Amino acid sequence: MRILVADDDPDMRALLGQLLLAWGYQPVLAEDGIRALSTLLDRQAPSIALLDSMMPGMSGPEVCRKARDAFRSRPLHITLLTALTGETEIEVGLGSGADDYLIKPFRHRELLAHIRAGERIVKLQEDLTARVRDLEAALARVKALEGMLPICMYCKKVRDDKNYWQQVETYVSQRSEARFSHGICPECEEKFVESELRRLGKGGSTEAGKMLPDS
Repeated sequence: MRILVADDDPDMRALLGQLLLAWGYQPVLAEDGIRALSTLLDRQAPSIALLDSMMPGMSGPEVCRKARDAFRSRPLHITLLTALTGETEIEVGLGSGADDYLIKPFRHRELLAHIRAGERIVKLQEDLTARVRDLEAALARVKALEGMLPICMYCKKVRDDKNYWQQVETYVSQRSEARFSHGICPECEEKFVESELRRLGKGGSTEAGKMLPDS
């Protein structure tokens, strides 16, 4: 997983990059807020970002706000790294769209725990987005079956929107996930199968009788 690291302190930026590499992540480094926002607006943007709260050009909270406004539905977890411990600063950071914050200086294990939590949240968001897409596709298929269907009163074929006549099962199968298995209802069994068996039985008896020798 690619993780954005935005910090104007080159030593902190290098340290975070080394830690991420050691933990199996791919760091994407930015030295100010403007470059951080440009990275987050890219189509291949990382799904997790570690942003310094105070950066030249654009602060961490400003980057959060603009990134959220640009991509409201894209999975993105942002953690602000701040040396400011006041309640106002933390409220401003979280109110701008940050998901989490970490106060400097922090322990390496603490940072890793925050990253792992963000990774789980991003995965849940991605799963939810995929489920929504599946539901929308299913709804579109259901809508394709709505409305009045022209059906032949004799053969029961359905006319599609291209004026072709199709069997009902073909028409429905092409527009939904439904699949058909064929059977015989009791009425048709009596009307067609049983009557045919009786007819064959009677015909067989007659033919058999003709083959008997005269006494």
